[in-house]
Amino acid sequence: MSIELGSRTWPEVDRAPRPQWLLVPLGSCEQHGPHLPLDTDTRIAVAVADAAAARHDGALVAPPLAYGSSGEHAGFAGTLSIGQDALETVLVELVRSCDAFAGVVLVNGHGGNAAAVARAVTRLRAESRRVVAWWPALAGDAHAGRTETSLLLAVAPEVVRMDLATPGSVEPLSALLPRLRRDGVRAVSPNGVLGNPTGATAREGHQTLDALVDDLVGVLVALSSDGPRDNQVS
Repeated sequence: MSIELGSRTWPEVDRAPRPQWLLVPLGSCEQHGPHLPLDTDTRIAVAVADAAAARHDGALVAPPLAYGSSGEHAGFAGTLSIGQDALETVLVELVRSCDAFAGVVLVNGHGGNAAAVARAVTRLRAESRRVVAWWPALAGDAHAGRTETSLLLAVAPEVVRMDLATPGSVEPLSALLPRLRRDGVRAVSPNGVLGNPTGATAREGHQTLDALVDDLVGVLVALSSDGPRDNQVS
């Protein structure tokens, strides 16, 4: 039977042999430079969630939430954002509707969602709901650079335009953050890239994807043993 919740009927969900953990991929619709699609974060979150659920019995993958908090990318055409307050509210209400499951893992693929996700988890845990936030702990560049481009070459190579890949701002994110938060990404990188995607490879992407899936499977194993933990990074 499919691991995708959206492809099941309600009786199939209702008669599952045991309560299952629901993985909810969280993404965004925002610019990722001239060479990656607007739904890059969503594609990565779905790929990680699908691979983890395929390896761990007792997990289903919900349809993704493909809009997030992307105000910092508002200077680029195509970016759509619902903002932090709306995202927090959506997540709280969504998880409140998940009583058919053992609990919920929010698989977040967009760093701009982090604050809203953390607040939603705090509110939901105060209601004694079982919810965990997970997102990639990556040491690579910040946005649409080598790391994300390699991941997309592994996940969906047909949507990557390597002929258009060019470096953006390569300064450390810590140095860029004050201006980025004040003025947005376009003020620090006219092409929307934070990093250098030109050296990206599918092989590197598969290695990174495998590491992310291993980490998420570890979270699911811990949850199944009644020992939930978070993987929350800034």
